[in-house]
Amino acid sequence: MDKVLIFIGARGGSKGVKDKNILPLGAHPLIAYTIAVAKRSRLGPAIVSTDSEVIGEIARRYGALVPFLRPSHLATDDAPKMLAIRHAVQFMEEEVKEKFDYVIDLQITSPIRDVEDVIGAFRMMKESTYDIVISATLSHANPYFNMLENKNGVWKKPCDREFYNRQEAPKVVRVNGSIYVYRRDVVFKVMSPLDRSLRIGVYEMPEEKSVDVDTPMDVEFLKFLVEKGVVKLPEVELEV
Repeated sequence: MDKVLIFIGARGGSKGVKDKNILPLGAHPLIAYTIAVAKRSRLGPAIVSTDSEVIGEIARRYGALVPFLRPSHLATDDAPKMLAIRHAVQFMEEEVKEKFDYVIDLQITSPIRDVEDVIGAFRMMKESTYDIVISATLSHANPYFNMLENKNGVWKKPCDREFYNRQEAPKVVRVNGSIYVYRRDVVFKVMSPLDRSLRIGVYEMPEEKSVDVDTPMDVEFLKFLVEKGVVKLPEVELEV
């Protein structure tokens, strides 16, 4: 049977939105919705990697494992997330005395996902030869049609092929940050899930489920969507 580790990263520091991982949303803190979906997936243990005692205690109340406090050098603004994932995998493998086959990274700030999304992304990985499966949504901005980059002081389209309407341009997606499914060894080979050496599979999610809470405006937008019934937060149960 495949062994899966579900990683939920929750640094204590946040510049864009203060304490965003435990920001009140509906009846629960933001982190609770990701923990709830991770647990209901029943794919493997759901651990929270945090440097904060406060976040750790809240995570335990909602049923997550918090087997360690993340070392401070892995919890800075510029510390690559992949190093925190590696630390978690190594710690847990020492605990269970067995290697994991897959690692699923669920981002707390993308709470509008269903259990079916997590299971669907994992199933896509299992049935493929991909190195990683990433959730994404169809992008309105398209490098073939309406995006520009600065090339030596002059703004030009980043792609050389010419298209005169959106319908003709190749389909592109925007990574929404919600779900990353890795083969275990890939975690120790690359520093980015978008590394060019990887065979990447895309699990598509609709735009309304792809809100990423990164700024105060994102917070208000998500609250608006919830209040208007455009999106539904996952059901959550306190365990302690």
